[in-house]
Amino acid sequence: MRRYKQSKAWWDAAGEDRCAGVRRAKGTRERVLDCPSCAVRAGRVRRARRGDVPGTCSVNQVRDTQLDLTADPIELTAALVDVPSVSGDEHVLADAVEDALRRQTRGYEVLRNGNAVLARTTGDKPTRVLLAGHLDTVPIADNLPSRRDGTRLYGCGTSDMKAGDAMIAHLLATVTEPAHEITCVFYDCEEVEATRNGLGRIERDHPDWLDADLAVLAEPTSGAVEAGCQGTLRVVVTTSGRRSHSARSWLGENAVHAAAPVLDRLNRYRPRSVEIDGCEYREGLQAVRIAGGVAGNVVPDRCEITVNFRFAPDRTVEQAQAHVHEVLTGYELTVTDLSPGALPGLDRAAARAFLAATGTRPRAKYGWTDVSRFAARGVAAINFGPGDPNLAHTRDEYVEVDRITECTDLLRRYLVTPAQ
Repeated sequence: MRRYKQSKAWWDAAGEDRCAGVRRAKGTRERVLDCPSCAVRAGRVRRARRGDVPGTCSVNQVRDTQLDLTADPIELTAALVDVPSVSGDEHVLADAVEDALRRQTRGYEVLRNGNAVLARTTGDKPTRVLLAGHLDTVPIADNLPSRRDGTRLYGCGTSDMKAGDAMIAHLLATVTEPAHEITCVFYDCEEVEATRNGLGRIERDHPDWLDADLAVLAEPTSGAVEAGCQGTLRVVVTTSGRRSHSARSWLGENAVHAAAPVLDRLNRYRPRSVEIDGCEYREGLQAVRIAGGVAGNVVPDRCEITVNFRFAPDRTVEQAQAHVHEVLTGYELTVTDLSPGALPGLDRAAARAFLAATGTRPRAKYGWTDVSRFAARGVAAINFGPGDPNLAHTRDEYVEVDRITECTDLLRRYLVTPAQ
């Protein structure tokens, strides 16, 4: 493929409908398609592939793709993965999902809210099940497009959680006589701060769409039921000092050195484990970021340590904050993120019915998920999806294709099983 180069004037005239062409990646022989539209809208620069049209933006090619929800959910997973949807840039995928739901499902009311797409039946069955999956992924790490290698499908978002999205979408299009009323929610910005989460916006704009007897979030669980979730708290611990020239360090006080006792406390901290409804939750208190320093010849006067506390759902957010303040007493703390956990709720009839219909056994969910939002609304909620949580956000992320099939079949079994 030839190397193409376009002028700024050409770019100004072409807008988003053209691509800058092909260039060589720095220090390699690899040719890549480098396009402001691709890079900004999709968050990536991808390898040029045979069949690429020089001067045509790959994102615009993707935008015109129609999803087939009735296809094998493994194929549907690959199709979803191949539409980049980094948090905040889900609109192309949301467009495709909305179009597919409107074309390929019957008896569903469809609603678009920002980059979230919702659908629900409006019958009179006695129970309602809500199926939810987020459309966004973490930033792409040279792991697009998807690729199949034996029993594994690789690519950004395969495990977290486009395999789960494919499972839900496929069932909406193929389960023609569900035993429950069904609501599905495909939402945006789950992988970033809670204030941007699409479910929060939906709760403000259309709260009735989140009412249900049971919410099933297709988070990666390797096909198990992971009950409830742990809460998460982030604080910034600040240590102070006094600047000086590093050649006269005795005239200053080093704020980075002052962080050592904080790290020592965290290193000596012993987290607890607690069992609730037969599920063991394991807490953790970790330094996850440290920032300090002014220049190579300056004794720093400020240092910030970001600390993350993952707490079991038997603690309230107030108790979690009090515990961290107790561990780090004597230091200035600033809360930057806080989300409550969710109790397992396995005593609820809807949750018991899911376990009985699918034959699955529950375990604790260590990470925070949006089951917390549903639990706060009084809705029984569980995590159940084909992805592997240990592979989420990794460069070599993949999903076992057989797991997609198994989970889809189990969830189908539940959806057609009448409530007892």
